[in-house]
Amino acid sequence: EAVSGAQLIAQALRDQNIEYMFGIVGIPVTEIAVAAQAAGIKYVGMRNEQAACYAASAVGYLTGRPGVCLVVSGPGFLHALGGMANATINCWPLIVIGGSSDRNQETMGAFQEFPQVEAGRLYNKLSVRPSSLEVIPAVIEKAVRTSIYGRPGSCYIDIPGDFVNLQVNKSSVKYVECCLPPPISVAEHAAVSKAASILALSKQPLLIVGKGAAYSHAENNIRKLVDLCGLPFLPTPMAKGVVPDNHPNCVAAARSTALQHADVIILLGARLNWILHFGLPPRFRQDVKVIQIDICAEELGNNVRPAAVLLGDINAVTKQLLEEFSKRSFKYPSNSEWWKRLRVKMKNNEERSKELALQKSLPMNYYTVFHHIRELIPKDCILVSEGANTMDIGRTMLPNYYPRQRLDAGTFGTMGVGLGFAIAAAMVAKDRAPGKRVVCIEGDSAFGFSGMEVETICRYNLPILIIVVNNNGIYTGLDANSWKEMLKLGNPATCVPPVSLLPNSPYEKIMSAFGGKGFFVKTPEELQNALKASMTDKQTPSLINVMIDPQSERKKQEFPWLTRSNL
Repeated sequence: EAVSGAQLIAQALRDQNIEYMFGIVGIPVTEIAVAAQAAGIKYVGMRNEQAACYAASAVGYLTGRPGVCLVVSGPGFLHALGGMANATINCWPLIVIGGSSDRNQETMGAFQEFPQVEAGRLYNKLSVRPSSLEVIPAVIEKAVRTSIYGRPGSCYIDIPGDFVNLQVNKSSVKYVECCLPPPISVAEHAAVSKAASILALSKQPLLIVGKGAAYSHAENNIRKLVDLCGLPFLPTPMAKGVVPDNHPNCVAAARSTALQHADVIILLGARLNWILHFGLPPRFRQDVKVIQIDICAEELGNNVRPAAVLLGDINAVTKQLLEEFSKRSFKYPSNSEWWKRLRVKMKNNEERSKELALQKSLPMNYYTVFHHIRELIPKDCILVSEGANTMDIGRTMLPNYYPRQRLDAGTFGTMGVGLGFAIAAAMVAKDRAPGKRVVCIEGDSAFGFSGMEVETICRYNLPILIIVVNNNGIYTGLDANSWKEMLKLGNPATCVPPVSLLPNSPYEKIMSAFGGKGFFVKTPEELQNALKASMTDKQTPSLINVMIDPQSERKKQEFPWLTRSNL
């Protein structure tokens, strides 16, 4: 019995428990998408390979099993590089399958010919082309296994165009079964006990929870550790909700103070990169003791020499720490000077945000908008967020109560991820948590990167709520009158500020054009009504275009935003 390359690929993916494929079909990969659907894989046709790749990577983070991005050769492959890099830098599993030119035309200047395997090496843990049809299942198993074992990341599989419809006898194919789940490694006992001793002696401890902790499903053990030891904790942006944001020990509202004065810091699946100011002064103490817990040995010791290193799975190592502390009965006192100092700072910061949120002036500011969104969206919705001010202020104003329910620009600071992430989250929610809502909060500039994916959302009838927080630009914009005056000065390309976008752009009409519901809002009342209408209708996608003050910014900080202290 004969089987085609396309069928082999689809069946091998299904055998590795792959459930979702995102892509844009064309020569030579169309048959692969058709075969994938026939094998029981859900295929979502996107409008740009970049968004398709972001979507597939989010599936990997949300489910622990990579999503697949399917692209054509040459330009199609190149448009997916952003998603591969974003996945690898975020440590999310992803499989990209790219068609390439027929083998017998290599070096001849074939249609869309490009050295894809070599190019893929920079962005992926594995970049490989099967040498024959017979080995396709083994290569796919290796790619899936590589993407999820150790530190997760992206893997690329190159499929020559002539492989797709080529047939081979089933009996000669090297079939392989599903790879085993990733092995769980634990830290050495001496390191665990050393870490516990260091922590027990600390005067100003701080636990930092990273998205590695969210990925390893360590929420129950981390919550137990926080409660057992009474430790203040700080989530990195995508780790919000591993321990609920409203937990009394969450010190996110005093982030700068907590980082600057902690004498012992436990890093749980968080890296000392730009998001945590590299762990260096002046944002940290010169003599801070770092207890580093990570799945990747090469990460240990980056930027700061750690006082203790615990190499292993975050969930398993947290469990080891729990066992160690239950023997020692260590509880950090809640009436310490450190706690008092953190609580005062938190109270001040929360009051400043509240003051801004309750301002009655029009147009609205960011804080007012987020205040109303927070009041009216479900506590368990998946929040997708991207933009500059929109993402930064939204992170402080919109709480997460559950793990893996915040998706944003991430470690790579990628703009354009929002709609792809939202589509992935909605597809996964449909299967695993029917009724769960996805709310995608976009700056107007961020929305522009993948705005046409609104058609994809409507085509698959995904009840996503997109909220565009519209300030007519990037960081800041111009109001309609200033814009008109500006145009009188001559050619817009020479006189309009580079940060400006067209004022009052009716983004909601993109949604209504494709059959969803669009709302254009300027006041808190209109915003509340639009939010209530969108939340009541659980079937229809909707977009709320919220006009805010083009000059609205973040509340003033000790460090202006240019230092990137906001991230």
